[in-house]
Amino acid sequence: MIREGRLVWGGCDAAGLAERFGTPLYVIDEALVREKIAELRRSFLDRWSDTQAVYAGKAFLPLAMCALVASEGLGLDMVSGGEIHAARAAGFPMERGYFHGNSKTEAELEFALDAGVGRIVVDGIMELDLLRSIAERKGRPADILIRVAPGVDAHTHKYVITGHTGSKFGVPLTDDSLARSVELCMSSKGLRLHGFHFHVGSQIRENTSHLLAVDILMEHMNELRKILGFETKELNVGGGFGVAYLPDERTPDIASFTDPLMERIGVGCAEFGMPRPKVIIEPGRWLVSEAGITLYRVTTVKKIPGIVTHVGVDGGMTDNPRPALYGAKYSALLAERADAPSGGKVSIVGKCCESGDILAEGVELPEPRRGDILAVLNTGAYTFSMANNYNMTPRPAVIFVRDGKVDVVVQRQTYDDLIRGQSIPDFVSGRNPAGPASL
Repeated sequence: MIREGRLVWGGCDAAGLAERFGTPLYVIDEALVREKIAELRRSFLDRWSDTQAVYAGKAFLPLAMCALVASEGLGLDMVSGGEIHAARAAGFPMERGYFHGNSKTEAELEFALDAGVGRIVVDGIMELDLLRSIAERKGRPADILIRVAPGVDAHTHKYVITGHTGSKFGVPLTDDSLARSVELCMSSKGLRLHGFHFHVGSQIRENTSHLLAVDILMEHMNELRKILGFETKELNVGGGFGVAYLPDERTPDIASFTDPLMERIGVGCAEFGMPRPKVIIEPGRWLVSEAGITLYRVTTVKKIPGIVTHVGVDGGMTDNPRPALYGAKYSALLAERADAPSGGKVSIVGKCCESGDILAEGVELPEPRRGDILAVLNTGAYTFSMANNYNMTPRPAVIFVRDGKVDVVVQRQTYDDLIRGQSIPDFVSGRNPAGPASL
């Protein structure tokens, strides 16, 4: 919201937040997140029976977000032992948890099982056999879904396509791997197979690939029912629902995905004479991205006549690596002159020692000045969660705002935080010239 020329977020003056809490600063409007969850409930959970929504935690998962998701009754998708630990620390009900990942360690599988995670989404037959042995040794059956690679190419960046046959994720459907996996589950006391999962990719704004994947998987569900007698109780169609990052784009309604999916599944089940399974979706970015902004302070303005104007800020690829990783696009504005006329197009560049540290290119801004507070919009997803310490840069703080109230939910890292846990061996410092002791 722009009020008297100033950006206001969650009822708070954005520039005032930057002055109070420093920059770079992640700012999340809690009310906007809850509004998206309310839309999800109206359009999917209340509209269609026997459904579930699971928040994809990899998008943004401080403890406060775990608690918010829990309070709204959603499930939580976790992809590492660290995310499971965070969810437990926040008091998240683990029976609503889903543990994903293509290369889970034995320790992580044990942790998930001991923590009581509701579903472990198994990524391949080798992992399936490992989980079986762990569960049987512990005498604690694992409730699982099998992730499949449906062989569908999504219209998105190649780095975030996950459903094609050559993907590192899931059981391929080009041979008998899925049937062998189901047989292993049916013969094991340590595995309780409930159904299947797929994920076709990320930042997808049309439903074609999801629908095609459903069609393919339902054929296999029918075959497994006829050949092995396995009845699919749950079908998790993943997430990847896109959002609008630029002014001329539009974030699709969740119903533009879920209505066609539910109709297609209903028709398919009727044709095959199968009962409709419980249907699960996993939105992450769609729920949180637009609720977030990142605030920076302009440090330099470098004009190269006839070529480009670089607007340097005090952050960059350490707090938002997405543009450098796969060309993500963002829009931005000056928080204290949010509706002032444009002075021309600029490139917003970060402070890292990399030529590729560019947050946004071709952005229309008023004439920028050193000290301006710049807001990059739509950064609630995959910024905090992907932040790093390259160039020994501390990670930013995270604040939640709502109706003019502010809470710091993640403290800003300090320089001491960066070197915590490090040490200097005596032989390196010269105190022990003989070198390290032999093992």
